[in-house]
Order: sequence, then C-alpha cells, then structure tokens
Amino acid sequence: MIGNRITHRTADGVRIPGTWRHAFIRNGGTHFLTDLVIYADGLIDCWGLVTVEEFEEKLRTGWVATTFPEGAEASAHGLARWKFSESRSNLTPELFAAEVRDTIDRLNDRPDSTGRCLAALDVFLADRTEENREAVRDAFLSIPSSKRRYALGDMDSKDWPLRMLAAGPGGTTYLPGDPPVTQDAYDRALAYFEDRARWMAVRDTQALADGPTAPHSPAIHLHHSFPREPEAHPGQLGLRNDYPAPITVQEIVYRSVAHAYSALSAAEPEAHDTIAAADTSAAARRLAARASRREDWAHVRTAVMTGLLRAKYDQHPELAEILLATDDATLIYEDVDSIHWGDNAGRGRNWTGRLLELVRSELHMRRAGLSGL
Repeated sequence: MIGNRITHRTADGVRIPGTWRHAFIRNGGTHFLTDLVIYADGLIDCWGLVTVEEFEEKLRTGWVATTFPEGAEASAHGLARWKFSESRSNLTPELFAAEVRDTIDRLNDRPDSTGRCLAALDVFLADRTEENREAVRDAFLSIPSSKRRYALGDMDSKDWPLRMLAAGPGGTTYLPGDPPVTQDAYDRALAYFEDRARWMAVRDTQALADGPTAPHSPAIHLHHSFPREPEAHPGQLGLRNDYPAPITVQEIVYRSVAHAYSALSAAEPEAHDTIAAADTSAAARRLAARASRREDWAHVRTAVMTGLLRAKYDQHPELAEILLATDDATLIYEDVDSIHWGDNAGRGRNWTGRLLELVRSELHMRRAGLSGL
C-alpha cells in the first residue's frame, strides 16, 4: 500500500514518514472522498490526528465509512457530487484497521502480518511439527484477507501453496470454493517451499551489481554557521558554502562560494562587483536580494553551484580531504535562506547536500584514476 505514496509531517523538529490511501468520511450525512494519511508513529490523519485505537472507533461508528447505503450522498470536495447506487465494497472495519496496522509496521521497517507469517513458515520448514504448522495457519489467517494472495510475492501461484500448507491434509482453506486439501496438494505445496528456499538462498548470496543500495556511513548534518575567518582545522565547518575559502572563477577571485553564487545571480555587472566585494557572505546575500537578478537564474543556478563547488574543492585540497572523509554519508545541508539549497528539517530540497555528494564522488573517481572517463 505504501508504494510511491510517501509523505511526512514534522513534529518537534523530527521528520515522521507517512503514506496515504483513499477513504470516505461520513460527515453530516455526506460521504466525503478524502486522503487518509498514516504515519510511522501510529497517528492517522482523518480530518485530525488520531491514534490507532481512536481510528478503530471511528470505523466502528461509521465516521470512516466502509459501507455506502443506496442513495447516500457523496462528495469529492468541490470536484464532484453524486449518490451511491448498487455500491459494492469488500472492506470491513476490521479489515481496514488491519491494513492500517500493517502499514504502520512497514513504515517502521517492522515485520507486518505477512512478514510474521513468513517467519512462522521458516520455523515450520526447519521443524515440521503439527504445532508449527498450526502456527503458520494462525499467522496466515491474521493477514488481512485482501493481502493474502500477495503474501509470497508470486503472481503465478499467488497464495495457493500457503493455503494448502496452512489447511493441512484433509483441511479446508479460507476460500469457500477450494476443495479439501489432498495429500498430493499438500506435498506439492511443501515442494514449492523447498524450491523457494533454495532459490532465495542463492539470491541472498549474490552480490549486487551496483554495490550497496544505501550509505553505510551515518548521515551528516552541516548546520547553519557564518564563519568570518579561515581556521587552521575547520573540520566539517569547511564544507559550508559560507566558509571563507577564496575561489577563482574566470579570473575573478571570490571570497567564498556564497559570495560567488550571490554575485553571479546579478543581472548588472556593477551589482556583480559590489556583491563580490561584500565583507561577509551574509552581506553578499542581502545585496543580491536587492539587485536585479538574471532572468535565466532559476534555470542555471544549479549548474552554477556545481561549478563553484568543483572550483572550491579543486583549489583547496585540504577541504577536499575533509569532504572525502565523509565517506558515503548522506550530507544534510541547512540553509536558513533557501529551501532549494537546504534540507531545513525536511522542508527543503537539500540541493547543496546533493551536489556536495556529487563532487565528493568525482574526487573519489579522480583518486581512483578514473577521471578520464
């Protein structure tokens, strides 16, 4: 259910991930189609943040609706209004609540009901007692019925092997149309899981063609700072664009990356020179804000910043070493003036952090002797 529907809210400066799904809220006799937002901390926004228990009460009372009486009014908030006719829904309050609980588990990278079922299956395959098979059955039936067919991630067999194993020889599955499980069907289900275990063992030992999918180093926050003088050992402060590390671009010397960026944004040469000569990067930003800006600045600014960062770390090897020392960490750059350049507690785009990671990768490439590519 999460898929690409990723959102978040910020609470006490902490970014809390979330996702959303459609739901109907019955208010004043009208069913409103809305987005139900589910967060990792267990809060659910259904026209106000509620706990899981409060959400389940809203399901029981029908405020979050799962059935739609004939002729009931519905609205999509100004987009359309209609009345239900011959409506069909497989969703029940219990099923809806179970799906939401699973979503919260996945947002927290915890095993959801499917994960718990597959863990019970592994226990059974290692020790095939009747007690362990019954544990698989209980865990399988705890998966919301709308999700059981996807439990194995096999769109050819769907949940057939799990249905057979969970029911056992002579047993019946949760599907009314299934005949009693024969010994042959049960044995074929076991053979399926044995083949699956062998395939997964091979898959798990294969190295990824492109290496790790996520950084192994902890993320690094590059917090707000306004240094005025160079330091002998600046540490990660030296990675700030405001840090006074002069760079030469097209034979012009700028006091810092921030000076150069502000100056190059100006449309008039006189304004460029005044900004470049500013005492501090903060003063340069103030002057740039009052000057006429290049009309194409929004289109070129990211490329300009990329070039300025390359110049900084090419011309200051000691700062390049500081950048390289961040290894493969995600760099989270705070910028009080810009949600384009800063992460700003999850509200910004963090382009400075991203470009620093790009330049860092280029420095690693050069060190590895691959710069001719």
